[in-house]
Amino acid sequence: MINLKYRRNLMASAVAAMLGVVPFNAVRAAEKIDLGPFCGTECQAVLTLKADPASIKGTVGVAIASLTFPYGAALKARTEAAAAKYFPGIKLIVGDGQNDPSVQTALVDNFITQRVDVIIINAVEKDALAPAVKRAMDAGIKVIEVDRTVSTPVTTTIKANDSDIGFNAGKRMIAVLGGKGNVVELQGAAAASPTIDRHQGFMDAIKDSPGIKIIASNYADYDQAKGLQVMEDILQRFPAGKIDAVFTHADIMTFGAIQAIETSGRQKEIKIVSIDGENAGIDKIAAGKMDSSVIYPVVAPMDIIAAAKAIAGEPLPKFIKLDAPTVTKENAAEFKGKSF
Repeated sequence: MINLKYRRNLMASAVAAMLGVVPFNAVRAAEKIDLGPFCGTECQAVLTLKADPASIKGTVGVAIASLTFPYGAALKARTEAAAAKYFPGIKLIVGDGQNDPSVQTALVDNFITQRVDVIIINAVEKDALAPAVKRAMDAGIKVIEVDRTVSTPVTTTIKANDSDIGFNAGKRMIAVLGGKGNVVELQGAAAASPTIDRHQGFMDAIKDSPGIKIIASNYADYDQAKGLQVMEDILQRFPAGKIDAVFTHADIMTFGAIQAIETSGRQKEIKIVSIDGENAGIDKIAAGKMDSSVIYPVVAPMDIIAAAKAIAGEPLPKFIKLDAPTVTKENAAEFKGKSF
């Protein structure tokens, strides 16, 4: 015999289903999803699921710019882990763009052919991927861009604001140099949206500090070996006493720059302000090899949660902003292990 309490629960569930009311256990399950340390109050509010995560079924294509980048590898691993943990009904198809716009375009077109429900993309290049993303949107596929943007409308964008990140790095540089000094900039990939925005944000920050001079600005393509090579060339161009600091768009390039600087014996002369806040970078900050790094959060599990909301027909804002704190020696212990 069914006991009275169980019968009441069954009746309540049936009524809730007829009325379109989300059962309490579904809300509670959604609340258990860990959005990580960089999804603030507003981010958490817009990414809270109304549907039961286990009830969401669909296919999500993930087009990653490059799996050779530490960020891309972390994005893949964390997205897959979150999907497996929270969304058993979602099938993931993950593709490597190999840092090549044509390869990533083919990935997106293949997702369109497979009629996936949602595409998550961190684009190799802002303009080159726009036509493929537009084809996806025109086909009725929801597109979620993360980390990098494309120059065409999408369903939603989830990332830290790169202009703000560059600006914060610029303000940190002014403080480190006391408002005066010669700075070398190592930029990322020329056509990538973070490169464009981080550079502009930095320049906006230092525009009222005429004592800060950018004496060299070169692309190192978010690559450690290129960071090493570019920094070696710059050190030869500018002898001891001519460089006060280096600003790099990503820790992976910073690591190459540090190698070049240490080999030249100029580590006491040159301060380093970086971006990304990789775990390895935080260790170098704690050890005094870097002054600081502005954290750029990995957009997972936020990406797959947004995809789940899109499949469930729940609304998403056009932009979901993530927090991007600056890590210094004073707070390095606080952020250790929280990045990628």
